[in-house]
Parts: sequence; structure tokens; C-alpha cells
Amino acid sequence: MSNYVELFHRLDALLVKNRQFWQFMPFAERGFVWPQHAQFCQWLMTIDDSQLQLLTHDINALTAALMPWIEDAELLTHLTTEIQPLNRTVRSVPQGFDCGIPGRKWQQIIAFNEVLPPLGLPWLEWCAGKGYLGRVLAVSHQQSVTSLEWQQQLCIDGEQAAKQLELNINFVHADAFSADSDDAIATEQHAVALHACGDLHVSLLQRVAAKKGAAVSISPCCYHLIRQSHYQPMSAAAMTSTLVLSKHDLRLPLQETVTAGNRVRQLRFVEVSFRLGFDLLQRELNNIDTYLAIPNVQKALLTQGFEAFCQWAAFKKGIELPANIDFNMWQRQGEKRFAITERMELVRQLFRRPLEIWLALDRACFLEEQGYKVVLGSFCDKPITPRNLLIHAERGDIAK
Repeated sequence: MSNYVELFHRLDALLVKNRQFWQFMPFAERGFVWPQHAQFCQWLMTIDDSQLQLLTHDINALTAALMPWIEDAELLTHLTTEIQPLNRTVRSVPQGFDCGIPGRKWQQIIAFNEVLPPLGLPWLEWCAGKGYLGRVLAVSHQQSVTSLEWQQQLCIDGEQAAKQLELNINFVHADAFSADSDDAIATEQHAVALHACGDLHVSLLQRVAAKKGAAVSISPCCYHLIRQSHYQPMSAAAMTSTLVLSKHDLRLPLQETVTAGNRVRQLRFVEVSFRLGFDLLQRELNNIDTYLAIPNVQKALLTQGFEAFCQWAAFKKGIELPANIDFNMWQRQGEKRFAITERMELVRQLFRRPLEIWLALDRACFLEEQGYKVVLGSFCDKPITPRNLLIHAERGDIAK
């Protein structure tokens, strides 16, 4: 059993054992989902908003706070530390190559490039966009790049930039899910994908393995963007798990955010509490205790108050509102429910990184099963991007 398979099973056992604490939809619940843990729920409501912000952005503080209530809290967080930062090799890139690339995206590209081993192989850039990563690979490794992208205009823009920079980059206009994209994958090639979403990076791994490609390196993202209704395990290890992951479950790894300002937090409070208040109202009117999703709302509407929001939401969902509604009461109910929802989401944050690593390990174990030597680690610090996991796999000895 490989180390990754062993770590996967350890994480899997803890996620299964504790799924009552994370595998649910807080915004669809009327109140706390743990009636059997009344003291835990009471304690959660003693957390004020400033403490909530602190715990949301400090996993060690959150772990310590939850340890009296969730016996596996410390072990869960500790297991995530087994995935360590990857070694980086500084590679200079000529001035001007970052033209048109947002600063944080540029930092991600540089960090991603600096953990890739120099294998002396041509590159395949999967879901390339305008080929930002491909530019850096081409100039720092002096190897040709094939950049596959399904939006034709991005291919055109990328080709123009590559010509101006005198880089050996060939853009291929193709759908990453189509049979046409198979032609871009070669055996003697190093395929890469930086933040390719869901099934897009899964498709790459499966196709590279099928063609016995020399190497592949990906940073997974947006696990919920899948074509099936539920997650499809890749590895034999994951296929033995009893976890059944919905698209909502798969969104959990993406919920780590940077600290928001007071104005953004207040706007979110208004919108979410309005939505939760209207949801309670529609349950009463429809006599169905089921959450009702409503469309995105123009932020300007929120300034018109809760009643205007309800009128808009009711119109969108074809609901007729009676004349005698106590909108103030339903708004207060929504605000109370917001506080409960936020604290249930706080508990789920303990499981965010463990689930993300569970998903990455499924991919790593799959590649090992296909005969690859695999390294899983982080390629940059979280302020650059919380989606900082990287899976590198190659046939033969992994370069150090």
C-alpha cells in the first residue's frame, strides 16, 4: 500500500465518521442539524461576530475551539499537514512576459512553474486560455508548447502574443472533452493544467494515462463542475469509500476566502438574511418544508428593503403573496436563521481542507494505479491562492 493510499483511507475514515458535521446544506435547514448535541449548539450561539471572523480564517484556532465537541478535530487538521510544500527552483522570466496578466495570477504561474521538474519534454497546456502559463514554460524551459483551448478568440489572442514574444507555442482550438483533443496528447510530453475545473482536469488525467504520457502536472480546481449528478471516484481506493458526494459537498473545498471588509460583510448579511427570511415565508405559504432556490439579485434591490425583495422573489417563482404578511417578523426570522447558518458553516470549515486533500489523493492514487510515480504537495502559499495543491506524476524516477 502506498503512502497516499494509506493517507486516503485515514482521511476517508474520519470524513465518514464525522459526516454529520459537514455533509449537509446549512442554508436549507431551519435550524441546527444536531439536536442530539444541544450543548454544542448553545456554545455555537455564544460565538460573537468578531470571534466568528477570527475562527473562519484561522484553522488552528477553529480546531482548538472545536476539539471539546468533535473528538477527531485535531487529528483531521494534523493529517492535512502531511501534504507539504513542494521544492521550488527559481527560474527567471524576461521582463514584459507578465503583460496583461493579473498580479495574483502571475504569481500563481511563476510558483507553479518553479515546482515543475525539468524533464526536457515538450509541453501540453490543457485549457490554456490565452496561454499565460505556456509563455512561461516556453521561455524558461526552452521547449515547444501545445496550448489547447476551446474558445477560439482566446486562441487567436494567445497566438498573437506568442508571435510577438517569439515563442514556440502552437494553439489548438478544441473541446477538452471531445475526441479531437486526443490528438494533442502525445506519449513523450509533459501535460500541465493550472486550475482546470472539475471534469476538465479529470479528463486530462484519464487521457494521459490511457496514452501512457511521460508526465502530467495539475492543480485541481472547482471539483463541483462535473457532468454527473454526484462525484465519480477515480481510484480503486476511493471506490471502496462509502462517501457519496453531491455537487454541494464538492463546493466545500472552495469556500476558503480572503478576509472581507465591513461593507462586503454587511451586504452579504442583508442578502442572505433576506433570502432565508423569504424561504421561511414561502414554506409557510406553500405548506411545504423545502428550501426554494431563487435567482441572483441586483444588489440595488436590497436597498429597497425586505418587502421589496420578497415581492421580487415571489414574482420570479410564481408565488402570490397575500396582503396581510408581517414582513418585519419574517425579516427577523431570516436574521436569526442567518446567525445559525453561519455557525453551521463555521463547523463545516474544519472539514474543508481534509475533503480537498481526499479529492486530490483520489487523483494521486489513480495515477499510481496507472503506473506513475506521484508527488502531491502545495506549490504556493494560500494568500496567492487557496487552491494551492499540485499533483505531479511521471513514468520513471521523479526528478528531485
